[in-house]
Amino acid sequence: MTATATPVLEVSGLGKSFLGVAALQDVGFTLREGSVLGLIGPNGSGKSTALDCITGFTRPDSGQVRLRGRDISGRPAHQIARSGLVRTFQTIRLYDELTVGEHLGLALRGLSAEDAGSDDLRQYWLEAFKLLRFRDAPAGILSYGQKKLVALAAVLVARPAVVLLDEPLAGVNPLVIEVIDQAIKHANEAGQTFLIIEHNVEFITSCCAEVVVLDAGRKLAEGPPSVIWDDPAVYEAFLGRKADDDDDTR
Repeated sequence: MTATATPVLEVSGLGKSFLGVAALQDVGFTLREGSVLGLIGPNGSGKSTALDCITGFTRPDSGQVRLRGRDISGRPAHQIARSGLVRTFQTIRLYDELTVGEHLGLALRGLSAEDAGSDDLRQYWLEAFKLLRFRDAPAGILSYGQKKLVALAAVLVARPAVVLLDEPLAGVNPLVIEVIDQAIKHANEAGQTFLIIEHNVEFITSCCAEVVVLDAGRKLAEGPPSVIWDDPAVYEAFLGRKADDDDDTR
């Protein structure tokens, strides 16, 4: 992915307040075709609110969201998803009684009859997420980490324009983290575009070409991970002012 790649998701001037308290203030960024953008920040910085506003689960008070040049600002979540902007959630949303294969089948319903009826896509993502042996198992018997893999596979199988992941690594063990990491990188190499909220710095550094940092509802910084981690303002937002700045005992 290069800086000249086509913008697929453009967010500008995004604002949202709850009971008079600003959760987002003038947030904007551009996600380009085939890229992986990390959206990071300390707890309470506005990351999840931004994701909710972009995907239609919360109506923004101001600003604009454009998907491939089309204004989708404030539209209902189901319409935005059908437009090709889909997401996962911090809380897993599966049907315990449906099998793993059936979950992926549901995700394929919006495709052409040929694609939806084909077993190739399901097979591909079941293998990518190490889920093939659970194809006919009900989701309710799976571990938490395995359920996260199913949720991710169900999003990717439909080949949306943009996938937004809300803390995909939260609460899972290192083996599952490795599976998720490799599957995302493989999907990106095949052209899939991602926006990822995640606290795992190593993962963000490895997967993302660009990072946007939020703090107190505002965009604090934007750039490649190598530049972001060296920014004193980012350091202070995450960890507080460096000790030697405040140490009067020297």
